Amino acid sequence: MTEIERITDQLERVFQGDPWYGSNTMDLLDGVTAAQAASRPIADAHTAWEIVLHMTSWNREVLRRLRTGVSREPEGGDWPEPAEMTADRWAADVEALARSFRDLIAAARDLPEERLEAVLGDERDRPMGSGVSHYVLLHGVVQHNVAHTAQIGLLRKAFIHP
Repeated sequence: MTEIERITDQLERVFQGDPWYGSNTMDLLDGVTAAQAASRPIADAHTAWEIVLHMTSWNREVLRRLRTGVSREPEGGDWPEPAEMTADRWAADVEALARSFRDLIAAARDLPEERLEAVLGDERDRPMGSGVSHYVLLHGVVQHNVAHTAQIGLLRKAFIHP
């Protein structure tokens, strides 16, 4: 198995596969209503909806970085706000997250193995995420998605057992 295959395997596991740590992202979102997604059962924490938009935004940004080699803020911002709080909008935002995972996984699969060590940006800028290799970028997006999936898992428990 190549390193690219290992990384895409990890992305697939967190997205909709069988991760070692527990439930994947899509399983945790299954059955969450728009009202639950918009609620804030933990004071001062992000809502599930905000987390979904944040994950989507960063998946898309990492995809863009893979294609261009340039680091910048995500197009929709770091923590985009929900456009409207309706069931249809929630379903569309969950589907946009799924699409962002599928697109990112496909792009990572297409990345030539020799590009893994190529560095994005000119110098290290931690907040911007520049100055790291494609290898670090891809592992970072896996870690990012695992962390936020865990947050969704905690919020889901709060919906079910308020």
